Amino acid sequence: MSRLDRGWSTIKMSASSEETGTVRVRNIGAEVAVGDWVVFKDSLERVEKVLPRFSALIRRVSSEAMRAEHHAVAANIDTVFIVHSATNASNQRRVERELVLVFDSGATPVLVLTKNDLQDAPGHVFLLHEVAQVCGINCHVVSGLTGEGLAELANYGGNHRTVAVLGASGVGKSTLVNRLVGVDAQPVGDVRRTDQRGRHTTVAADLLSMPNGGWLIDTPGLRALNLWTSGHGIERAFADIFKLADSCRFRDCKHQDEPSCAVRAAIDAGTLTIDRLENMRRLVDEEAALEEEQKVRVRLSNRKGRRKIS
Repeated sequence: MSRLDRGWSTIKMSASSEETGTVRVRNIGAEVAVGDWVVFKDSLERVEKVLPRFSALIRRVSSEAMRAEHHAVAANIDTVFIVHSATNASNQRRVERELVLVFDSGATPVLVLTKNDLQDAPGHVFLLHEVAQVCGINCHVVSGLTGEGLAELANYGGNHRTVAVLGASGVGKSTLVNRLVGVDAQPVGDVRRTDQRGRHTTVAADLLSMPNGGWLIDTPGLRALNLWTSGHGIERAFADIFKLADSCRFRDCKHQDEPSCAVRAAIDAGTLTIDRLENMRRLVDEEAALEEEQKVRVRLSNRKGRRKIS
């Protein structure tokens, strides 16, 4: 699956990056995502089956009416580039939220800071040390204009692997994608003088071939990143807090005013920020609320089923 457009799927007919043949098929009746391997009828009527995925970026639908629904952004990916602009202060909450999403997907997160040719970045210290070091992930500082650092990024697509690019609008994703695939595959918006941010240009996920035989999925910039139910994503994104919690006196410590709390001790010592702890709590509460919504939805569905039977 190389592209989705309002009920239509564009399917690449070969796994070879040298083969360019595609067909368009209706995806009615099948939940599909860019990167999926699918089976469809010879008549091109519709996608009949989606083959099992080994990974998938899944987020919650943002609509209030469909809060308990989820949407697959990309599938069968090996690595996800979490892209942030190096010219703006980092958004700690968003970075941590993106890490949870990627860890839960089954892919490997890599932090990418773009546009370092414009100015020094105030977010470097946090992003490089607080996130990359704590979570044990790779971090690259690159320039889509000068090409600095792009060779290292291209290596992630070697051996026919698939890389997805995730980030908010205007962080330089489209410029980065064009440099990695070697052509102007995506339109690039002008950079605003006021904040050095680009304008939103990517409107649909695309599967693009890389010169080294790899594949790259460019995802649309998302303002809101709503998480689906987490597996071990929160634990891995906040590994430092979970490790500290193991040293608390009480196993059910809430890290508030309990005696001998290792987490509060780290905050008092300045080795852990209260913002990071509070963000973890927000994500845990968000997950708990979603799970409760799903339970309510199942109960309502069961009631409707019983009424139909009776």
